Amino acid sequence: MAANIIPLKLKSSARDYRKRIKWTQRSRRITQLAFAAYIISMSVVHNLSTVDGATPSIDALCPFGGIETLQRFLAGGGQFIPKTHLSNLVLLLGLTIGVVLAGGAFCGWVCPFGTLQDGLTGLRQKLQLKEVRVAPKLDRVLRYGRYLVLALILIQTISTVKLWFADFDPYRTIFGLGWLFEFNLETNWPAYTIALLIIGGSFLIERAWCRYLCPLGGAISLLGKLSFLRIRRTGESCKGCALCERPCPVKLPIATADTLSSNCIGCLECVAACPRHDTLEVRLAPVWLDPLKKRKCGEPQDASTLEVSDAR
Repeated sequence: MAANIIPLKLKSSARDYRKRIKWTQRSRRITQLAFAAYIISMSVVHNLSTVDGATPSIDALCPFGGIETLQRFLAGGGQFIPKTHLSNLVLLLGLTIGVVLAGGAFCGWVCPFGTLQDGLTGLRQKLQLKEVRVAPKLDRVLRYGRYLVLALILIQTISTVKLWFADFDPYRTIFGLGWLFEFNLETNWPAYTIALLIIGGSFLIERAWCRYLCPLGGAISLLGKLSFLRIRRTGESCKGCALCERPCPVKLPIATADTLSSNCIGCLECVAACPRHDTLEVRLAPVWLDPLKKRKCGEPQDASTLEVSDAR
């Protein structure tokens, strides 16, 4: 009788786990839509306002503005880059705390641009159009693009003392709604062209902007190496089916990683797809503690058990 009871308990545990994962995914979609709706509504209010400066633009509602104005704020005795505000630094502080706690969850749960890209992927799938797959070697190289864009923006912003990227930023172009309220092809054609290219690219390549060009994503990936919460894989229970990799929006090598890299956006799609509920888990286990634990246990450090390279 005992032999019959134990499997039943395990099955029930797995079923309960699946229910929790399903509700987690629903909560993520609701959160994504809520933040996107908020940003769009604030853009509408700002564009319809008849009093200049009465309502903030989305420039003041973006944590990346905090990164852009931080040097000016520290070196200039509290001065800000034009079009930035104290709110940018507050949002940057909140984002920093969030990244240290939960890695790239901002990208998977909050960022409206990420939500737009997920919507484009959903549309492509409904139209049954084939996704463009980037070769692994090329993918590893292209991921460094985020860091190059981040460095270029910071250098130009510091040297020009203005939001240099604002004229090209596809997030600002799309969600600022200037194309809807003040369409000006003659002046803004570079911004419109870049935005359309990013939308087209993200339609064909899942989360293309996040993976290859997003400067905020690059900063989050770097800081995310310090994250306390990480998705870890238990190799002993993994059956090597690689089902976890199929739904990953940023195409990480989950099936071969002991710990997901800091490129992970915390969407938990891989956890939901894994047929063995105890194989992929979100754990309070920062990667930077691994060498200390091994040294304490007297075990030799093996680079293969550390985090898979972010370039992947």
